[in-house]
Amino acid sequence: MHSPDTDQRDFSDTSAAYSVFSNELADKGFLVTSSEVLINWARTGSLHILTFGLACCAVEMMQFGAPRYDFDRYGTPFRGSPRQSDVMIIAGTLTNKMAPALRKVYDQMPEPRYVISMGSCANGGGYYHYSYSVVRGCD
Repeated sequence: MHSPDTDQRDFSDTSAAYSVFSNELADKGFLVTSSEVLINWARTGSLHILTFGLACCAVEMMQFGAPRYDFDRYGTPFRGSPRQSDVMIIAGTLTNKMAPALRKVYDQMPEPRYVISMGSCANGGGYYHYSYSVVRGCD
């Protein structure tokens, strides 16, 4: 059974969602809602990152997840599946042969999805800009 108060509201504003959930918990002592609404509300607060490492910038990106910087403590863990990710970080030189695979992975990500192009090679080809096999910018 679903509560009409929580299922029909737009929770794009997290403070409004928090107040609805906390008021219902205070009144009833429990929360009745659909899991989809609760999961979508939780997804608004943290981004899950998909790493698409292609070259040496990927080593720098992996260092974020290492113990020295520990990027997970900010609520943005690296994910291995595009279906669990909100953000794709492309790090390295994108070649013409790899571009269709990148597009396929991008299409598997749920909406809303974001892409970060990391490094000069991913942004515009970098040092390999004039090579016949390099995509000059991964946009």
